Amino acid sequence: MMHIRHLMLAVAILSAIGTTVAQEALLSKDEAVQMALENNFGIIIAKNNLKISENNQSVLNSRFLPALTANSGVSYDINDQEATFQDGTVRTVDGAETNRYNASLNLNYTLFDGLGRWYDYKRLKEEYNLSELQARETIETTMLQLFTVYFEVARLTENIGVLKETYANTQDRLTRAQYSFEYGQTNKLDVLNAEVDLVNDSINLMNERQSLKNTQRDLNLLLNRELQLTFQVDTTVVFTDPINLEEYLVTGEQNNVRMLQAEKNILINDYGLKAVKSVFLPTIGLTGAYGWNEGNFPATNFLASSTSTGFSAGVNLSWNLFDGGGGITQVKNAKIQLDTQETFQEQIKLEIRRDIANARGDFYNRLKVFELQQQNVTTATNNYDRSNERYKLGQITSVELRQAQINLLNAKTNKNLAKYNAKLAELQLLQLTGQLLNVAL
Repeated sequence: MMHIRHLMLAVAILSAIGTTVAQEALLSKDEAVQMALENNFGIIIAKNNLKISENNQSVLNSRFLPALTANSGVSYDINDQEATFQDGTVRTVDGAETNRYNASLNLNYTLFDGLGRWYDYKRLKEEYNLSELQARETIETTMLQLFTVYFEVARLTENIGVLKETYANTQDRLTRAQYSFEYGQTNKLDVLNAEVDLVNDSINLMNERQSLKNTQRDLNLLLNRELQLTFQVDTTVVFTDPINLEEYLVTGEQNNVRMLQAEKNILINDYGLKAVKSVFLPTIGLTGAYGWNEGNFPATNFLASSTSTGFSAGVNLSWNLFDGGGGITQVKNAKIQLDTQETFQEQIKLEIRRDIANARGDFYNRLKVFELQQQNVTTATNNYDRSNERYKLGQITSVELRQAQINLLNAKTNKNLAKYNAKLAELQLLQLTGQLLNVAL
């Protein structure tokens, strides 16, 4: 008896803790999504990669702008010189010094390079678009992870409510059994059975509370916030309108993020092939410079010093008529890569059709299971209520009542599981149809 009292005290403390947790702020689905978009590590990394692609597609990385360089130099020479002039005069200078100074601004601009940089620029634009799709895929995957954990918190929260109700019913049964035993209406066996059941119910309740704390920490990790924060979640589930869902399925293949990425990869490889073909065309460049040169010479030189400044400009043409076959090989390989991407797209298309069909079947199957579990809860509730009344009248044993209680417990927890499984299946279907980020959850 003392053991049971200690157990009841422990559960009472846990219930008080549960009440405190229940008073914590509600973390709504929209708030969780917003936190994940701002704080999730994977999404932050994806956004950084997108910024890199944005920098790469800038005109500053396109080779369309000219190159301007500044050069300068100083040289100093000291030599022993002997100079013989045309009239036969010989002059010898020991330690002859020569100083030279120069500075220049040089401009180089490619007027035409066989359209290579043009197609490279368009390729970089498409690579940025591909990075956007990759970031979107990361966000979609993170959203599925987020709601998998969020709904697990919701399921455990509802299960705790069911277990608390089960514990309270068992506690009432123990109290009735004790009174009946004291008045000689029942034997000690009913009391012992109730005590055992109460211990089992309390253990189940404590384990479920611990699972809830662990899952809350998992969710806090996804949201990149303090791990020990406790909170409530929204346990309501609203399914997408079936009419809208069927409309999403019609365009699902075209909107799937993997299919969109495959299309971008084909376009990128096509631009790459066109850029490689530029090796067969000439390159025309423009050069310009402004320079300053000054020199101081020894006595053996015709000039004592000289200074020059001025502009220079020119146009050059370069045509690689044959590079040993390297250009031809690059073009052939680029064509093969393009064919590979087109083949890969066909594979992805078939996989997406399969995945959408499977996800659609899984969702409607789980939705039907949820509906059946709801009916099962109604049946199990009626069965338990009747069994409880018959137990009070002494028409059934405590073992039979316990079985009805367990059936009700299992029905309610199975219903909770079925509800969130159905919603997660719907979210997976929405992701495959490209609508996960466009619908209210």
